[in-house]
Amino acid sequence: MPEDNIEIMNKSISIPVEEQIKFLIVRFSSIGDIVLTSPVVRCLKQQVKGAVVHYLTKPEYADILEPNPYIDKIHTLKNYKDTIEELREEGFDYIIDLHKSLRSLRFENKLKIVTFSFPKLNKEKWLLVNFKINKLPDIHIVDRYFEAVAIFDVENDSKGLDFFIKEENKLNLKQQLPRKPYNRRNRTRRIALSAVRLRRCE
Repeated sequence: MPEDNIEIMNKSISIPVEEQIKFLIVRFSSIGDIVLTSPVVRCLKQQVKGAVVHYLTKPEYADILEPNPYIDKIHTLKNYKDTIEELREEGFDYIIDLHKSLRSLRFENKLKIVTFSFPKLNKEKWLLVNFKINKLPDIHIVDRYFEAVAIFDVENDSKGLDFFIKEENKLNLKQQLPRKPYNRRNRTRRIALSAVRLRRCE
């Protein structure tokens, strides 16, 4: 099977051509941050041939990810031991760490899988919050996330964020709106009648 060789920090890794490549994206929380990872999920799935994308998050955020057509499987953070065993059985090729915390590092150390992450800039954030010294680069967090997948030639398609809703959770606006069109006179009349009823009750 032919392979593409990619140089990573003076080390060469081989990416199989015309085979599945299993990625595990890690982002435990929260809703807004998970939504901000959606362009990386979409572009990784669309731009890497044979990409199989799994996502690790906390159980309470799984519903946000389930309708996403670019995610093949969702793993939720149970107890540490069981989650590690579950992930080991998947045989991932690479981890894309978009949380970059001690917890995600703990998983990476146990799984011993090649991992790519992004510059979190904690020091720069600390300087800004505590001393109002702004050393943060003028780059959006989404574009910083993309640095984690740049080695695979994945680029931001500039199509924005994804947020998919389950069919059973979608509302039919025609059914939700009142049958009669809004009318200021009708509204005033309803308020007046309500006031009369209140006075009678008194």
